[in-house]
Amino acid sequence: MNNGDSMLILRYRNNLWLLILLFSTIFNAPKATAQKLHLCSESQPENLSLYYKWWNLLHYTIDIQPDYQSKSIQGTNKIRFVALQEGQVVQIDLQSPMEISHVGWNKVALAYKRIKDAYLITFPRKIRKGEVNSIEIIFHGKPIESHKPPFDNGWIWQKDKKNNPWISIACEGSGASIWLPCKEVLYDEPDNGVLFNINVPDSLVAVANGRLIQKIKHRCGTTSYQWKVVSPINNYNIVAYIGKYKTWHQNHLGKAGNLDCDFWVLNDNVNKAKLHFKQVDTMLNCFEYWLGKYPFYKDGYKIVEAPMPGMEHQSAIAYGNKFENGYNGYDISTTGWGLKWDFILVHESSHEWFGNSITSCDNSNTWLHEGFAKYMETIYTDYVFGKAAGNAYAIGTWKKIKNDEPIIGNNTSDRYYKGSAMLHIIRQIIGDAKFRGWLHQLNLSFYHATVNTEQVLDNLNKFTGQDFTKIFEQYLHTIQVPELAYYFDKNLYYFRWTNCVANFSMPVKIQIGKERQIILPTAKWNKITIKSSDRNTIIVDSNLYINSYRSKL
Repeated sequence: MNNGDSMLILRYRNNLWLLILLFSTIFNAPKATAQKLHLCSESQPENLSLYYKWWNLLHYTIDIQPDYQSKSIQGTNKIRFVALQEGQVVQIDLQSPMEISHVGWNKVALAYKRIKDAYLITFPRKIRKGEVNSIEIIFHGKPIESHKPPFDNGWIWQKDKKNNPWISIACEGSGASIWLPCKEVLYDEPDNGVLFNINVPDSLVAVANGRLIQKIKHRCGTTSYQWKVVSPINNYNIVAYIGKYKTWHQNHLGKAGNLDCDFWVLNDNVNKAKLHFKQVDTMLNCFEYWLGKYPFYKDGYKIVEAPMPGMEHQSAIAYGNKFENGYNGYDISTTGWGLKWDFILVHESSHEWFGNSITSCDNSNTWLHEGFAKYMETIYTDYVFGKAAGNAYAIGTWKKIKNDEPIIGNNTSDRYYKGSAMLHIIRQIIGDAKFRGWLHQLNLSFYHATVNTEQVLDNLNKFTGQDFTKIFEQYLHTIQVPELAYYFDKNLYYFRWTNCVANFSMPVKIQIGKERQIILPTAKWNKITIKSSDRNTIIVDSNLYINSYRSKL
């Protein structure tokens, strides 16, 4: 028997096994019920395709077999859904050069039409409102390859220092449809989670989101690792890590009891990883204090060493920061405080609350992921090293604000830095206790939900009893930095806002000489009486992202 014949037999066995697993899962899967739906927690964006709108995702059952040599994958995805209204055509997305080769429903092959990267799949009859169905999709191809993950998207086909395959996926931005046939939207997550089976050579280990529920060795020299996620999860967070991994487990006593924490690193990095990852306990204590309980106790918390700097993959955080503090040895704030903790651990783990549990309903609102996660770096610095350190770190990061585009509706990096600056401002206005109370309320209100900015603003206004509408409008919808204009006339201090949206108002702490005041500027000139004659020493609160200048008036 030649090598070609061996490969054909191996492929036949693997494909046969995949089909057996697929049909076993189809007929043994638990049936969805209306009680399990999270429809009230999903906010549909405007201008949604009709082929998306009429149905709601319930579950993915994914089975893949990657091939390192050809940089290709083949697999299946069973998509279970419930009809929100009557419909007959669903849209499933899979980006070129990946292809769908078969769609099945109740043992019937469904007709489908490809329009660019969308597949319109037609049922032979109309699906009734409330009806639960599954479609089985077989797919294959060479997915887009990422050469600078996660900054460009695709599958990562690298090797570790010992020349072993090291494989993963980065698809935030492009979405999982670069490799997986799925409903490529942020607002609709599979309410009942994902079952993910990864078939790899015996010499490698496959890690994914959630919990490992079984490991099956096959005679053909491959092993299947089956991982289960029970929580809703957005598409770009579904991930496979494949490599020469070792793992260890530790318990974290959290707000909801015992939290299972698992760590997966390459074989040679276990000792230094165990020492470095001692930061995780402190980080989890900080986040649960400020945000409320970790959102995925049922799926556990996991750090996986990855061939990329980092990514917020739900319950399987990608880590590639070389087991050192800062970000690749650099302090983003340039204050020194950012070198006292591991940037990737803190930033990516905070996404479990913001991005993974609370998810933007569409790409125009993703500051809800990045602005909050960025601000949790400040919160962590404050928690461990004190308020002065936290403030210094926050202000240090503002040097990266570009004001190139409004945050809402754009992909500007200001989603991170300016979004974080706005949250720092809100904290100054309402105080630490109420700010922490709001973060807890936010995570309770939108637990495992997809939301938009208006919902978060409404939640803030109701919780505080204050109106932050104009502050959101100023910092999220414009590139204007508020300017505090002022001048003196005898014992009077005059002040007003310029470069602002209409009716902008925000309190400001100032100090003139030794006098401290809180003023409430508007677009019109206002004044206060001052006693100090030291008018050259005026200090405006540096914790507000604003500019100030002495007017010529």
